[in-house]
Amino acid sequence: MRVGFIGLGSQGGPMARRIVEGGFDLTLWARRAASLEPYSDTAAKTAATPAELGAASDLVCLCVVGDDDVRQVLHGDEGVLAGLQPGGIVAIHSTIHPDTCRELAEAAAKQGVTVIDAPVSGGAPAVEEGTLMVMVGGADDVIETVRPVFATYSDAIVHLGGLGAGQVAKILNNLQFTANLGSALSTLELGDALGLERQRLCEVLNRGSATSKAISSITMFGGTVEGLAPIAGGLLQKDVRHAASLAAEAGASEGTVFTVADTALENMDHAR
Repeated sequence: MRVGFIGLGSQGGPMARRIVEGGFDLTLWARRAASLEPYSDTAAKTAATPAELGAASDLVCLCVVGDDDVRQVLHGDEGVLAGLQPGGIVAIHSTIHPDTCRELAEAAAKQGVTVIDAPVSGGAPAVEEGTLMVMVGGADDVIETVRPVFATYSDAIVHLGGLGAGQVAKILNNLQFTANLGSALSTLELGDALGLERQRLCEVLNRGSATSKAISSITMFGGTVEGLAPIAGGLLQKDVRHAASLAAEAGASEGTVFTVADTALENMDHAR
């Protein structure tokens, strides 16, 4: 299978490397030439435009930031869909609204191209270890077609249902993570008021039964979200907004988890 990859950031970059090192024919595109330089020691080819990348691929993986970024690289005279041939597949690794996935799938279907959603979780270290989580939504046969590519960087490919289901799971995952951040920060502030040294309390929480990914992240950044905010603050805000939209569409209550998540986002805003 010929694979194209767009979005060579801190997570997408290692994913692309795992794909080419896994023996797949890989083509890359990036807005900046400097983003392609790290792959000069691999067999990966480069394309001048997303359309050229699409023409050279059977599967195109997108790991750009948000909804509009995905639209920009897919549409237009130089977009992926201008080059991808009928029978091609687009896998959206970006975390975007499920409605955006369905909108893009409808446009792609007009030229015989299938879209699946495949957001990921775990970060660059998990990619390098081949343990990234991939949450997939789409038709069974398409998922099985792309599974060998995903398996180069993931040992947990979870098929959650039809198109958009992977995005729902990822958005809820990020909502819970954000709420965990808010809960952790509140606990640390209480520890401050009770006279505990924050870094020591972080050590206890990180190794005790209260531990979570949020506690681990806060501990890594010295007991605050100041280091985490520039990396994840904007992305988590986007995903919590998506979660609120999904809750409203489902007629579900925005309960305590949203309140705690909002607290965490406020702290991250201040940190930035």
